[in-house]
Amino acid sequence: MSPTSEPGNFLHEVDSLIGDLVRRFDAIDPDELEAETSEGVLKLTFADGSKCVLNRQTAAQQVWLAEGASAWHFNYEQAARRWVDSKGRGDLRAILGDILTRRLGRRIALG
Repeated sequence: MSPTSEPGNFLHEVDSLIGDLVRRFDAIDPDELEAETSEGVLKLTFADGSKCVLNRQTAAQQVWLAEGASAWHFNYEQAARRWVDSKGRGDLRAILGDILTRRLGRRIALG
């Protein structure tokens, strides 16, 4: 049984992830990036008004990320203590860091 198979564990891991990301985003100029959270959803708004959304999917025990026409579904790997894409495209923090790096024009590391 995976640790996220219990709803409480899954919610704890998602809340921990979102809380850590928000703390990191607080260090970025709000004119460049605004981060809002509500009920398991983290919405990032860039200076041009475009958005990137990270949200929990409790029934699927996943975290979903969407930016523009791209979307990722992440599963929690307890042993590595990280969220990894279900299609093998990488780690959530690396992918989100790459999005922010591209959008903000400077290197953003989230891991």
